[in-house]
Amino acid sequence: MPISKSPKTQDRPQQAPPFTADETSAVVRYQARDLDRAVAFYTQHLGFEVVARPGPVAIIRRGDLRLVLSGPGSSGSRTIPDGRPQEPGGWNRIVLYFDDIDPTIAALDAAGARFRNEAEVGPGGKQIQVEDPDGNPIELHQAPQE
Repeated sequence: MPISKSPKTQDRPQQAPPFTADETSAVVRYQARDLDRAVAFYTQHLGFEVVARPGPVAIIRRGDLRLVLSGPGSSGSRTIPDGRPQEPGGWNRIVLYFDDIDPTIAALDAAGARFRNEAEVGPGGKQIQVEDPDGNPIELHQAPQE
C-alpha cells in the first residue's frame, strides 16, 4: 500500500538543497554597501531568489547563475594586501536574458534605477546596461526578433 503524505506535509513548499560550490560551479561575486537593499533589488526587479544568507553575505540565484553579494564585514569584501579596497562597479557584468526587456526596463526606470546607456539594437538583439543600487553593472539582453 502506498504511503500518503499528510496534508501538512503536502502543503509545505519544497526547499532547494543548500548551494555548495564545487569544481563545476561558476559563481559571480558583487560587492554591496547595503546587503538588504541589494537583495531587495535583485529579488524584486530581476527575478532572483535567495538561496542563503550567512552573516554579511547573501547568495541569490536566477536559473543556473549564483550571485554572491558581499556586504560590509564579509571576508569577500576585505581590503586586499596592496591596500586597495574591493568596491562595487566596474565594467565586467552579468548578462540576464529576457524574452522582452521593455517591461523590465520600464519597471526599473519607475523604481529609479540608473541606466548606463540607452537600449542598443543590433544583429545580436537588444541590450541595455543598468546598475544595481551599489553601481554594479547588469546587462539586460533580448535575442533578435524574427
